[in-house]
Amino acid sequence: MSQPHNTTSSENLAVRAHRKMIMGRRVRQISKHIAEIIPVDVVSMLDVGAGTGEMALAIKNHRPRLDINGVDVYVRPKTFVPVKKYDGIKLPFADGAFDAVMTVDVLHHCADPVATLEECARVARRWVIIKDHVSNNSLDKATLRFMDWVGNRAHGVVLPYNYLSSIDWEEAFDRIDLIKINQCDRLELYPQPLETIFGGSLHCLYLLKKKE
Repeated sequence: MSQPHNTTSSENLAVRAHRKMIMGRRVRQISKHIAEIIPVDVVSMLDVGAGTGEMALAIKNHRPRLDINGVDVYVRPKTFVPVKKYDGIKLPFADGAFDAVMTVDVLHHCADPVATLEECARVARRWVIIKDHVSNNSLDKATLRFMDWVGNRAHGVVLPYNYLSSIDWEEAFDRIDLIKINQCDRLELYPQPLETIFGGSLHCLYLLKKKE
C-alpha cells in the first residue's frame, strides 16, 4: 500500500506538524482502547497492515502476555514486532491461525475493504478487532479525505478513500458472520478543538466475535 513519494517543503512541514501534534497521542489512545477490549483468552494476535509495528508494540506494553505478529504489503527495514510480507489480498496463514486479528486504519485503504475483512475473519480463531472510520454523509467523507491526505500522502500510502457508512459496516458484519460484542465511538484521539472537527463519530472501534 506504500510506495516512495517525493514531497514538497510544504508537505514536509505538514508531516512534521502531524507527527508532533497527532501521531503520538493517536498511538497512545488507540492502543489503550484496544488493550482494554481484547478478551482475556487472547494470546496470539495478527496485526494486518502493521507498518512499523508501533501500534502493536504499544498494545503489548499494556498486555505483555500477547504474542503479536504483523503483515504488510511493504515490510519496513526496521519493525517493532515480526512483520511478514503479503500480497494485500490473501493472508499467508491457515484458517484460525491466531486467537485474534486486528486492523487499525487499514481497511479504507484497501480496494475491497469487506474482502480484506473477510480474510481477517478467516485467519482469526475467534476474535476480530477493527479501528477504522465511519462516513455517513458528504461532509464526513470530505473531512476524512483531508485527514488521510495530510497523514498519508507524503508516505506514499495508496488513498482510494474507501470509507464505509454505519450501515455498510453492519451489512459487512452480517455477511461475514461476525457478531459485534463491543463498540467505541469516542476515542479522544486529538486535543481540542481538533477533536470536535476530526474526532467523534468519524472513528469507530469494534470488537467482533465469529459465529460458532
